[in-house]
Amino acid sequence: MDRLMGFSILCAMLVACSKEGVDIDSPVMPGGTVETAVSHGMIVLGDKLENPYTTENMRDAYAALYPTKSRNEVKTTHLYVRFLPENEGEFDLLTSSGLDLVDYPVDYEILVDGDYYHDPSIADDRITWQYAVVPADYEFPDVEYEILDECNITEYDPVTRTSDGIDWEAVEREAFRLTGNADMLQPETKGSRTNPSGRIMIVDDDANGGKPFGVAGVRIRCNSFVKFSNTYTDRDGYYTIPKKFSANLKYRLVFKNEKGFAIGFNLILQPASASSLGKGPSTGLNATITKDSDRTLFLRSVVNNAAYDYISRCAEEDMDLTLPPGDLRIWLMSKLDASSAILLHHKVGVSHSLVKDFLGVFASLISYFAPDVTIGTADMDSYGDAYRAVCHELAHCSHFAQVGTDYWNRYVEYILRSYVNTGGMTYGDGSDLYAGYCEIGEMWAYYVESTMYQERYGGPMPQFGTGFWFSPQIFRYLDQRGFSRSDFLEAMQSDVTSLDVLQSRLVSMFPEKARMIEQVFVKYK
Repeated sequence: MDRLMGFSILCAMLVACSKEGVDIDSPVMPGGTVETAVSHGMIVLGDKLENPYTTENMRDAYAALYPTKSRNEVKTTHLYVRFLPENEGEFDLLTSSGLDLVDYPVDYEILVDGDYYHDPSIADDRITWQYAVVPADYEFPDVEYEILDECNITEYDPVTRTSDGIDWEAVEREAFRLTGNADMLQPETKGSRTNPSGRIMIVDDDANGGKPFGVAGVRIRCNSFVKFSNTYTDRDGYYTIPKKFSANLKYRLVFKNEKGFAIGFNLILQPASASSLGKGPSTGLNATITKDSDRTLFLRSVVNNAAYDYISRCAEEDMDLTLPPGDLRIWLMSKLDASSAILLHHKVGVSHSLVKDFLGVFASLISYFAPDVTIGTADMDSYGDAYRAVCHELAHCSHFAQVGTDYWNRYVEYILRSYVNTGGMTYGDGSDLYAGYCEIGEMWAYYVESTMYQERYGGPMPQFGTGFWFSPQIFRYLDQRGFSRSDFLEAMQSDVTSLDVLQSRLVSMFPEKARMIEQVFVKYK
């Protein structure tokens, strides 16, 4: 709820946000060459290309290299298909089965790369066609689909001719040549088919001595036509793609993190953003992202790292905090400076009459791929700005995971009602119904924001949130006298809805420190 005075603006933005992106020259400084223009708008397709991996094309290549062998030895191993999910439930049905979905056809030339594609034959308020490669024996769920190609995609290691085996790498390369795609192949050398590997890094000018460090736990996807593979970077940004390739690849960062959160937003109906890194060699691609790189990619990467850091630090041996709920959806809102932990995806807020009245007919639409956290990035000038905002909002998410939906609905109601009644005052003035929910929640979130910021950047403890009617100073004072973040969150159960109840709970948990607790509450009430 940090700076949630902008929530009503946010709701309007969710239904009115333009799909137009901002053109950029180059998103990063990659190890491979970026061969296409890149934008954050919609992908612009060119001509349809001949897919070398179709079963027929692979059979032609096989016959050209092994004319005495039967073409029928080349079997269909995969199907290139597209699905048209009707709603979020059908979309989740596909993703939960492990499918790697993309929203653009992969057998077309890409004239301008971008973050998303929406088929012009599909209405803007519907989920567009989702493309995937599935095993030949795949059991299709009850979702509309179309089989586009039968394919042969082999993963056999090449063998020598002296053993009378089949060199499948040679067959694959021949299929590229026969289909007019030879210019995509890497130079042919012994064992030229490789597992792409590299490192995705980012720079925080004010931490780590200004030296690059890894973009952690983010998904990196690469493909050549219908041959896809993906993996996650490790905590230091290193990755190795599990499949081997011989041709130039399209590389993308998909902001769905191994820690269980996804970062949007491209469109309302797109749960995770994807940033193109352009084309690169089959050996892999390195990228170093700085604040002088593309702003959108930089901010997505910072938020990714900040959320990864927060969730990692919830471990018992570190902050020992309740984890935020799984499948957390974080949206970056470039035209707002307000952030929120509205937790719509986890069934908060959108069911409330205040929100329904505001959104009207759009209420059910917003519930599809709805955000849990929104980060307003309009005024963010540094890594630290985004880092502190994420720490604040995820502190709210830990609180939510502990207290539940009913508590959070009252919290949201206070924010919305106060915003209206006070003419837009941040957090209201503390006099409206359910003010105690806001008081406890914001004290906690600003305290966590301040302590984590200091631990990252050093210097004196920041004064974040101390100018409002609530007092994060209470937690800071007790922290300096031996209390821990874990102690505070443990006290903040669902029945703790006012400062007096919080004081009583802390005294009951730490009776030997009762006088200290009473003194600090008296000082800051």
